[in-house]
This record gives sequence, C-alpha cells and structure tokens, in this order.
Amino acid sequence: MRTFTLIWFGQLVSTLGSYMTEFALLIWTWELTHSATALALVGFFAQLPRIPMTFFSGFLVDRINRKHLMMLGDAIAALSSLAIALLYLTEHLQIWHLYLSAAINGGFGQIQRLAYSTSITLMVPPQHYTRANSMDSAVHYGSSILAPALAGTLYPIVDLSGILLVDLITFGVAIALLLTTTIPQPQPQNDSTPILQTLTFGFRYIWQNPSLKALLLITALFWFVHDFGSALYDPMILVRSQGSAKVLGSVASAAGIGGVTGAVLLSAWGGPKRRIHGLLVGFIGAGLSKTIFGLGSSLAIWIPAQFCSSLHFPLLGSSETALWMETISPEIQGRVFSANALIVQVVSAIATLIAGPLADQIVEPLLQSNTSLSHWFTPIMGSEPGTGLAILYLLSSIGLIGIGLIGYTLKPLRRGYESGVM
Repeated sequence: MRTFTLIWFGQLVSTLGSYMTEFALLIWTWELTHSATALALVGFFAQLPRIPMTFFSGFLVDRINRKHLMMLGDAIAALSSLAIALLYLTEHLQIWHLYLSAAINGGFGQIQRLAYSTSITLMVPPQHYTRANSMDSAVHYGSSILAPALAGTLYPIVDLSGILLVDLITFGVAIALLLTTTIPQPQPQNDSTPILQTLTFGFRYIWQNPSLKALLLITALFWFVHDFGSALYDPMILVRSQGSAKVLGSVASAAGIGGVTGAVLLSAWGGPKRRIHGLLVGFIGAGLSKTIFGLGSSLAIWIPAQFCSSLHFPLLGSSETALWMETISPEIQGRVFSANALIVQVVSAIATLIAGPLADQIVEPLLQSNTSLSHWFTPIMGSEPGTGLAILYLLSSIGLIGIGLIGYTLKPLRRGYESGVM
C-alpha cells in the first residue's frame, strides 16, 4: 500500500489547506450577510457543475491517465485559491466570486475525486478496501480537527490572504507527491460503441442489477436528507452562538475527532463481513446522534453529539464504497461510479438549494410570529432566533433514522445480504 499511502498523505495535506480556507471564508460570508441562504448557496454552486461534469467524468476516467486527472483537479483548485487571494488583496472580493470559485472547484474536483477513488482498487488488495476507505475518511475528519483551530489562530495574524497562501503550499505538496508516484492504469477499451451508449452505460448497468439499484436509491435518499440538514448546520450554530467562530470551530473539531476515531477503529477492525450492515447501522447511528444535536443549543450537548455522529460516517461511507468496489470490475468503475455519484449529486443539490430559503423565508418567520405552529414548538425547542433552523435540522435527523430502518425492509438489499453478496 506504499503508493496509496503516499498519495493519501498528499490529499490529507491539501485537504487541510482547503478546509482552512473554507472555514475562513465561511466566517467572512456570515459576517457580511448573516444569511443561511448565502451559506447554502456556496454549497449549491459547488454541487451544480458536478452534475454535468459527472455525466462525462466516468467516460474520461476510464480512458485518460488517472494520475494526470488528479493533478489537473489539484492544479485548478490551486488557481482558484490564487484568484480569491488576489481579489481579497485588491479589495474586490464579493460573494459571487465565492459562488464562482465553488462551481469551478466542484466541477474539476469531481473528476479528481473519481480518478482517485477508482485508482484505489488498482493500488490496494481487495482485503484492504475497507481499510483504505477508512483512511480516506480520516483525510476529511483529520482536516476537520486541525483546520478550524489553525485557521482561527492564524486568521487574526495573517488574515485571509495568509491562509490562502498556506492553501497554495499544500496543493504544491499534493502535486509533488503525485509526480513521484506511479498509479496503475486499467486496460484501455478500444470499442466502437456509440458515445451516448458509453455515457449512459453506468446507469443501465446499475438499473439492470436489483441489488445495486436498491443500494443507489437508499444511499441517494440518505444523502438528500443529510445534505438538507447539513445546509442548515453552520447557520444554526452561528445564530444560536451569536456568530461565535470559536463555538463553530469547537463543534467542527469535535466532528473531526469523532471521524478520525471512527476511521482508526475501522482501520484496525477491517469492517463487518456484511458491508450492508455497516451501511445501514451507520445511517441509524448518525441519525440518532444528529437528533440529539438538533435538540441542543449549547456546546455541552453539541460537542458529544457531533462526536458520536461523525463516529458513524467512516463506517457507512467505507461500507458503501467497498460494496461498489467489490461488485464492479476496475475497467468499468469510472462509468458506474460516476452514474452513482451523479444521482447523489442531483438530489444533494436540490436539498441544498431548498434548505436555506425554506428556513430563512418560511419556517424561521413563522416561529417568530404568534401562530399555532410557534405555540406547538416553543415548549420543546424554545423561541429564540435560530429555532426554525433547529427544527428543520431535527426533522432531517429523524429522517436519517427512518431511512436506515427502511433499508432493512427492501427486498433486493435483503436478498443481497442474505445471499452473502453484500
């Protein structure tokens, strides 16, 4: 796993720099707008270009050198950070620049991510798939621990431009490590299949397999509900903590510690023999923890609840990815994985788009007015600003529990794990 570990380390370093920038820009945006919609739109514009890009990315990843595609994704993200830094230094940075940057990074990042994930099966033995994917989870959660603390410490000293410089240096490390490694490539496919059939191959392949189709539908439903709540997460904490970056950073660090703990435990364990149990138990466990989080309004509840929530995501994410890796042969993984990602991204973009306006324009004003709805929820959730955000977050969290339970009732999934396929 030497090659994989080197590339993994490069991604860890570059992700840390990116998360530091995201955290600093999040605080900058909130101070400027105090709007849940503005924060949600950053996520929406990051998702929007991934949808058309994903449609073609599977075709590209199965035919173009995956190492070069990974380097391209990192280079585009570095140029985007450089542009934001120049705009900030010249005092021309505006909200729409962040939306544009998120869109560019989202589109090319999708290609980079797919090239990386489809390379794992060619670098890592099958018995280590779950372990490798849990290490991948540690990239996200490890950065979630360090990035808020580092960004919060450095921001008053070097301001946003200094953090963006750190981001650029970390991209350089990732690209340098890619240059020094050799990534195995699948056998090229020279066929005369019409381009439309090639682009839709992944969808047709999944739809013809009942177990894979059920797996796609249940995970897409989970991520729709999860990302709806996730779009409300930052503004809910900020409005209930009077805009405290320290509180937001503390909760983010708790998430990172929980995720790293889950990834380390999963790496040592290797995951359940039946991956489907890891997926659905992870759904239910995350939903229970997030439900407690939504009921809280202080760090005393938020930190342990967020730790427990993030503890489950390496399990559910690694189990899902391992299921796809075990079932799909390497030469078609690009197209099949991209079809899966496209469906998830469409529902995620829809969830992110509707969450902010629903909270800002409908639920939050209703709960601040003298209506029957406010009278019903006030004894449970309180009446201070941010109650509407918390209620929507709570409902989405309860939904995650229900989705996990529904998964056990789906016949195609049940047949998959009863037969040992999953």
